[in-house]
Amino acid sequence: MPIFEYLCEDCGNKFEKLVRNGANGINCPSCGQEHLRQQFSTFAAHANGASHPRDAMPSCPSGMCRTPDLCGRN
Repeated sequence: MPIFEYLCEDCGNKFEKLVRNGANGINCPSCGQEHLRQQFSTFAAHANGASHPRDAMPSCPSGMCRTPDLCGRN
């Protein structure tokens, strides 16, 4: 059962809907109309849970901290 994103052409509401096999008559949860346009789904991915490369992390000026991002000297 895929999740689809829709845009209501009447009120402009964008929403997601879990679509079951044979389901028809999807209505906008905001205005109740059926004039919907299916949207392309987008997602964001981060490698190893990090949002930026490790070498972009700030470094401790003394070079002696084990946790340079928590050092407080940066």
